[in-house]
Amino acid sequence: QVQLVESGGGLVQAGGSLTLSCVASGGTFSTYAMAWFRQAPGKEREFIATINWSDGSTGYADFVKGRFTISRDSAKRTTYLQMNSLKPEDTAVYYCGFGNRASARARNYDYWGEGTQVTVSS
Repeated sequence: QVQLVESGGGLVQAGGSLTLSCVASGGTFSTYAMAWFRQAPGKEREFIATINWSDGSTGYADFVKGRFTISRDSAKRTTYLQMNSLKPEDTAVYYCGFGNRASARARNYDYWGEGTQVTVSS
């Protein structure tokens, strides 16, 4: 069983930056991937970025357009999402997912954190 805990969300003005963190604990695994998704009220969970833990390769949603960066600290089993140039439409609950391979599909991730709220004011 893998537990994920996100942190770093909050209220920020448009154009500002935030860095989210997700710490993984529990479970045993040799290869895996972690990802960030977000969900706004009334909308489906939306893929943002994923990172392959073994080689650090990454994948991003098109809307990211260089504003967000996913990274990892293997020793701390932590993944980060650096978000710059935030817009009001980035307001959502941000979730960390854990799965056995990198994917843009939420269903491919077996474990999820409880999420952290990001609110961007105009």
